[in-house]
Amino acid sequence: MHFDYRTENTCSQLISMDIEGDVIRNVKFLGGCNGNLKAIPILVDGWSVDQIEEKLSGITCGRRPTSCSDQLAKAVRAAYNAYLEEKEKEKHPSIYDFEVLDADGNKVSLEKYRGKVLLINNSATECGFTPQYDELQNMYEVYSGDGFEILDFPCNQFGNQASGSIEEIVSFCDSTYGITFPIFEKIEVNGEKESPLYTYLKSQKGFQGFDEEHELTPTLKAVLPTIDPNYENTSDIKWNFTKFLIDRKGNVVARFEPTADLLEIENQVVNLLREPL
Repeated sequence: MHFDYRTENTCSQLISMDIEGDVIRNVKFLGGCNGNLKAIPILVDGWSVDQIEEKLSGITCGRRPTSCSDQLAKAVRAAYNAYLEEKEKEKHPSIYDFEVLDADGNKVSLEKYRGKVLLINNSATECGFTPQYDELQNMYEVYSGDGFEILDFPCNQFGNQASGSIEEIVSFCDSTYGITFPIFEKIEVNGEKESPLYTYLKSQKGFQGFDEEHELTPTLKAVLPTIDPNYENTSDIKWNFTKFLIDRKGNVVARFEPTADLLEIENQVVNLLREPL
């Protein structure tokens, strides 16, 4: 992996290196003392960061050897540590690492929602659960001022119930339910083309089971085995209006199937809003 790292080091402003595991190759510095920038190659072939620090002990650039070489050694160490942090971040992503598209096709980083309580919902406009929009909007109006956000993602994977364009979906939500929380571009939540955001969400919280008291539970239990006989044992999204609740620190704390009681969801939202950052 090629890795570039910018540093405040007085002897090096940019470090370029190739890293394979704990082995480093092709280290180059763009830097130089007294503002004289120059490329400084270090002949490295399969060395560790410790070996490179030892190698740097013989480098000078107009100062005492120990002064400049020590700074370059620290820069290499900082670059390598930054590389390790990035790799660790890839293994353990945060909700704030993801980018999505809004209804106009613009990229939106979920970093903008850091510190807020989030309810992430996959929706459809022609579904038996679509009237939940009304209660969701009410919840949003009550708690948005306290740091609550609903992120809505239309999806057409369940019964072809979000077949309209994103423009038509937004217009319907506005005229029918007066939706003011953000509606994002249509996505897929299962399968090869699923949104990376949903891959992450499903890895955090699996299927929770349907509320046996809900009037639509028998319909879901009749339909889903025809799609996937093993549906109860996978983390896939089962239907429209599945929701994920995110606390102020970015933790996925709960998943609610579409039959979940919205009053219970609201109670959990309120509890999370009371928690400090």
